[in-house]
Amino acid sequence: MIDESAAGDVRTVTLARPERRNALTSEGLDELEDAITGAEEPVVYLHGAGSAFCAGADLDVVDALDDSGAAAEFAARGQQVARAIETAEPIVVAGIDGPARGGGVELALACDVRIATSDATFGEPGVSFGLFGAWGGTVRLPEVVGLGDAMEFSVTGRELDAEEARRIGLVSRLVERPDAVAREIAENDPAALAVLKKRLHDTSSRAEQERREAAAFAELVMERKRTNETGD
Repeated sequence: MIDESAAGDVRTVTLARPERRNALTSEGLDELEDAITGAEEPVVYLHGAGSAFCAGADLDVVDALDDSGAAAEFAARGQQVARAIETAEPIVVAGIDGPARGGGVELALACDVRIATSDATFGEPGVSFGLFGAWGGTVRLPEVVGLGDAMEFSVTGRELDAEEARRIGLVSRLVERPDAVAREIAENDPAALAVLKKRLHDTSSRAEQERREAAAFAELVMERKRTNETGD
């Protein structure tokens, strides 16, 4: 369900189930987590095969969950994978071309950078048939777009086009080739990229964030000095 390839400093992770719009089963979630956490490159580019980014959880799997414990476990598994994306050392770039639905939106929200084409669309349709995305979306969506837009997007179940997604901050840029943005990021210094990810995700007190920021800056300065002295 997941394909991987690497070129230079970018590892491409492909959701490779186009006949099901890249919907994820438990096995697919396992493979995705392994691909993200196993990446040694400083940048990971996550995208979908075929005409969709990701339809989220495979509804055949959801409908086969036979008790509340199994359902909660499946939700927790998706949350774990989203956290793995969020906390992985590489910068994870979501390249969204075509539909992102439910859990597909949630996986994109867990990525560090979200880039879309003009063909991208976004939706949380589960509300229309008695479900909602439970892979951390109710936590991350208001953090990314604000409570008002998050609430309206979630409770209406309506589809957002790429331009509206960019307007509310769900994606950062609309481009023809999202993978080019991943390569652009990978041209930067890997150590600085890793530090920036940690600093921007820090949720400690402001004073502690500033202390850690200064310490991380000092460490990079000393590394730069060592590199200049040795000529490496």
